[in-house]
Amino acid sequence: MPNLDASALSPTGEGPGIVATRPPGATGVLVLADGTVLWGKGIGATRSQVGEVVFNTAMTGYQETLTDPSYAGQIITFTFPHIGNVGTNPEDLETLTPAARGLILRADITQPANWRSAKPLNDWLISHGISGLCGIDTRALTRRIRTHGAPNGVVAHAPDGQFDLPALAKIAAEWPGLKGMDLAREVTCAQSHVWTETEWDLRNGYGQQTEPKFHVVAVDFGAKRNILRCLAASGCKVTVLPAESTAEDVLRHQPDGVFLSNGPGDPAATGRYAVPMIQGVLNAGTPMFGICLGHQMLALALGAKTFKMDTGHRGANHPVKDLATGKVEITSQNHGFVVDEDSLPAGTAVTHRSLFDGSVEGIAVAGKPVFSVQYHPEASPGPQDAHYLFERFIETIAASK
Repeated sequence: MPNLDASALSPTGEGPGIVATRPPGATGVLVLADGTVLWGKGIGATRSQVGEVVFNTAMTGYQETLTDPSYAGQIITFTFPHIGNVGTNPEDLETLTPAARGLILRADITQPANWRSAKPLNDWLISHGISGLCGIDTRALTRRIRTHGAPNGVVAHAPDGQFDLPALAKIAAEWPGLKGMDLAREVTCAQSHVWTETEWDLRNGYGQQTEPKFHVVAVDFGAKRNILRCLAASGCKVTVLPAESTAEDVLRHQPDGVFLSNGPGDPAATGRYAVPMIQGVLNAGTPMFGICLGHQMLALALGAKTFKMDTGHRGANHPVKDLATGKVEITSQNHGFVVDEDSLPAGTAVTHRSLFDGSVEGIAVAGKPVFSVQYHPEASPGPQDAHYLFERFIETIAASK
């Protein structure tokens, strides 16, 4: 199968233009907005999808990655070559309907070799309508993204290998991108519901919270299921509300605490309706905890600003320093926007910082039971370096009562 050689990408980031000659056996293609064409073997569903092409550096958890609602609007390049080797199962899902637009792999998908596997990855991709391609030099593509930013592109799979390349390039070039895009509406729950499922263990699978001590309202901007499980396992009855809920909708449940979930898209766009809700909860004095998009929108509600990063943080190996304790956590991250530290108002402290680029990874509000982090403490890259944040939230709730 033909591969993308690093020399095919010019140092200026300008693509080589439309390459009409299809290499023998190529049934998949990635066409970038600048006309760059990367050929490979098509995998998954036979369709085309447009999105922002990003990379993820995690070595495990590809099923969780593909089902993370925060990947809405994005095509994921996996830097780890062995994707699909443990198959898929109905338990490792972060949402029922995956939001990722596609995936790009170095090696072809292998047959699963794991006792928990219920379906090979390629069959799972087909069942969810996700297309992708393999046979690409993902290192060269990742270097391009790191140098020039995440491009828009179209990933397409056709068994006959016939593609209208100029049309695909036009679609990629005209796609508006994630800046200014509100995607929380696409991935949020349709109606409110109560969540009781707790964390998974080897012997019993998922448990149930039957004797909660506190009641938490979780506003779903694209919440990962394992976050809700961690809240339930911490002793909470969790009432999940849709993204466009108002402060009145939240507070009428008389919650002991409010959780702001992760999610996709531009926080400023989602914040048009979420920020007034968050400000209403802040004024009520209810303890609040935000993760990822929830963290960014909490900052917006406090008067800060956010901006789009060139490449973002996506992977399971990101070191973050807790400025209060000096401890370093190995964290899982998935975000393309970040809080502008210079815009944080007085009384809002930076609590955590990325050791990769120094960006804001956590904030807390002085004198209020309110804090947030940019990363995902429910994931297990460290493996559980950041689980204390759920305990901190519960302690905050208990102290407020």
